[in-house]
Amino acid sequence: MLSHINPNSQVSIRQNLKWLFILRNLMIFCEVILILLTIHGLGIRLPEQQLWLVVLSASAVNVYTSMRMQSEEVVTELEIFTQICIDVFSIAALLYLTGGASNPITWVFLLPLIITAIMLPQAYAWYMVILTTSMYTMLIAFNVPLPSIEPHIPDPMLMMNNIESYKMLQHAHEMNDKSYFSLHMFGMWFGFVFSAGLVAFFVVELARTMRSQERSLSKARENSLRDERVVALGTLAASAAHDMGTPLGTIAIVSHELEQEYPSHRYPDIYEKMHIIQQQIVRCKEALSVMSASAGEMRAESGSVTKLIEYIDDVILQWRAHQPDTKLNYFIDPEVAVDAKIIAELTLTHSLINILNNAAEASPPELGIEFHASWDMDSITIKIRDFGAGFPPDIVESAGKQPVVSKKRGLGVGLFLTYSTINRLGGIINISNCESGGAAVEITLPLLNTEITNDID
Repeated sequence: MLSHINPNSQVSIRQNLKWLFILRNLMIFCEVILILLTIHGLGIRLPEQQLWLVVLSASAVNVYTSMRMQSEEVVTELEIFTQICIDVFSIAALLYLTGGASNPITWVFLLPLIITAIMLPQAYAWYMVILTTSMYTMLIAFNVPLPSIEPHIPDPMLMMNNIESYKMLQHAHEMNDKSYFSLHMFGMWFGFVFSAGLVAFFVVELARTMRSQERSLSKARENSLRDERVVALGTLAASAAHDMGTPLGTIAIVSHELEQEYPSHRYPDIYEKMHIIQQQIVRCKEALSVMSASAGEMRAESGSVTKLIEYIDDVILQWRAHQPDTKLNYFIDPEVAVDAKIIAELTLTHSLINILNNAAEASPPELGIEFHASWDMDSITIKIRDFGAGFPPDIVESAGKQPVVSKKRGLGVGLFLTYSTINRLGGIINISNCESGGAAVEITLPLLNTEITNDID
């Protein structure tokens, strides 16, 4: 008994069901053409009503398949095999009514076998071999013959009565035999052409599917390697945060004591410098607390649903706090969706600030940098451009795949982590050099649609 085999991929199984639907439509179309051509074109007497009943039954099965494709219920391999078996019985019924095994298109039994071997595991292919072989064998013994085109020899007894009538009848039968042979040859030719085209089509589609799977696997391997590096960096970050906590605490205590020993009214310069040191210590402690708490992973409390325009303003304000002297040309598309929302994740904010800092370091102070943003309810596109020397070719090629060894422009681990963050959020990041000079980083991110936002709220 054939047991149920769970599908490896529900998407691929549904795709197979779609292919069955398309191929059955093609088979029904060819059946209609052949019936009309045989009966009305060649004048061969066939059981027309029974043939149309078989075609109608196959059409009804395809209507059900169409409705099944719209359903959310899981499609199984056993269901696919059952549908192919129905096609085999449909082909057997048509051949039974048109000469059985003597029909020149009996090769169509190979098509369900090929389809089963391609779509389903090996066990199903052997079951299909048994089924198609059994149907072919039964059609040898049981069928409705084609009397109007069958080759046969005139009765020799006619020669004894009237030799002229016998010769005329023999000539007529020779013509019938020639007509039968021509029709049989045409059927074989049509079968070869049709099967060759179908096999070529299947091979092309199968090769295309395999190439698509190879690209997906290659991308998955690349993402896996990147994720491994991110995890390793996260572990190192947590370790560094733990190791640097004590020295920073000591520096904070010493700076506080120095601030007490050198009051502002007596030593204004030293007091101001000590105040700057304390501010930088606070920044370092905040960064280390984030590294220690997350250990390279996304914190659940780090993201909240925020209006996109407010989130962008907040990112620019945070960056401004560390780069107050950098000139920023701010461009927002006036036709943006005001109600668009985004999850204000901390790692995303750090990634955008990192790109802005890199652009500010690369661009001359008098030219500054440009920030372009446009969005709708589905996605946002951000472009950050500088007017520096541009990205080195090695960085353009390896960006996002591994950390950059050389960090002449501040492009090291930060750019690699930025790529990882954008990709994890379902976005796309591209870096390029502008023809007029400088470099540009373009980021496309998906936004929260209205339904998801309502559910979160």
